[in-house]
This record gives sequence, C-alpha cells and structure tokens, in this order.
Amino acid sequence: MPVTESSIHVLRSDEKDSADPAFVSFAVPHEKDMTVLAALLWIQDNLDGTLALRYSCRGAVCGSCAMVINGDIALACRIHLRNLPAEVIVEPLPNLPIQKDLVVDMTRFWESWARVRPYLIRFDDMPEKEILQTPAQLDRIEQFINCMLCACCYSACPLQQRNPEYVGPAALAALARFENDSRDQRDRDSLKEVSHDSGMWGCRSIFRCIDVCPRNVRPADGIAELRTRALKDLLGRKKR
Repeated sequence: MPVTESSIHVLRSDEKDSADPAFVSFAVPHEKDMTVLAALLWIQDNLDGTLALRYSCRGAVCGSCAMVINGDIALACRIHLRNLPAEVIVEPLPNLPIQKDLVVDMTRFWESWARVRPYLIRFDDMPEKEILQTPAQLDRIEQFINCMLCACCYSACPLQQRNPEYVGPAALAALARFENDSRDQRDRDSLKEVSHDSGMWGCRSIFRCIDVCPRNVRPADGIAELRTRALKDLLGRKKR
C-alpha cells in the first residue's frame, strides 16, 4: 500500500505558559485509512509525547476528539487524511478555554447542560415495569437522544461566542428531548428557567449547530419547539 505524507500544523498553547499560541508542524507518513486522530496519536508516539488532546473511543461514539480541522469543527476520528489536502491545520474547539494544545476546559459546557435538568423527572410512584412508548412517541425525541455531548454545536454557535452565559444548543436540545418525552412529568418551570435572552430566546437561528453535528441532531429544531410550547403556555394562561 503506497505511503504518502501530510503536514499536520497543530495550534499549541498552555494555560500555564504566558507564551502566545503558535502553530507547530509535524510531517506524518500515512496510508490511505489514517484519520486525523490517528495522525495526532502517531505524533504523540513518534515525534512529541507532550502533545495534548482528548480522545477515547476512536469510533465516533464518545465525541471526545472534537476539534477544528482545516476550519471545520469535526470529530478527528471521522476525518481521513486522504480526504484532506496535504497541509492540515488542527486547532482546539472555540468558545471554550484552552487548557493545553487541543484540550479545552469543558466545565462551562457541562454547567450549562446541567442547568436544564437533563434527566427524566417523575412525580408518580415508579411502576414495577418499564414505561413503554409508542413508535410515534419515540420518534419525537429520538434525534435528541443521539446527542453524544461532543460540544461541536456549542463551539460553532456564534451567539455562544458573544454571550458566554448563553445556555447553548446542546443543553436546549436536551431540554426539548425531555419536554417531549411522554414519560417525563416536569412542570412548566423548566421552560421558565430558560425563557430569557441567554436561554431559548437568544438563539438567532443561524443553524451552525445543525451544520456541525456529527450525529445529525438538529438542536435549532428543539429550540423552536421550546419556543412554541412557551408561547402556547403563555396564551393559554392569558385566555384563562
């Protein structure tokens, strides 16, 4: 199998170092099936063991290896070098603080996600058997279940860049998932908690969250559903 070479330019920095971020280039020989993640791990093993990055499953399941590759936010384990030019630029996710090289601090992302109470809430006694759903009920939430919490949408969102307090598309999609779940019994306070400009009304419907999602989740659709539900609740109260 023929071997070719790519130049991988990695934006490197360290929060403990006052030096400005700078690109460091590595020549990586590879066969046709090497991914960007595999190339970065090869650099770790053969050229520079101090290169820092996040990864886990290597199979597009965990979402840990999200980064910017030639200007596009993607999972490094899904992007093959054969589909890229010989010069490959790799950068950490935007909208999150950089800890070192390609590793970002996900604290802000997880805090935003936790704010929407992204879990099943029930007030009735739990039944002895599982609560079944019809195919139609599952279809309403299935795309949101597929979210792997990779933070691609969070990093791509222009509003997130302008307003770090914005809850973010991933968290709002999670709320839409449970608001539409036939088994969930949460009250309307869940909507009130995000009914502000840093919540569901902050979204400008630019759809970057949809463009970058590796699992074809459409967070903007979930946000639109939350807005519709909030308006229906408001109009219903006014009629009463």
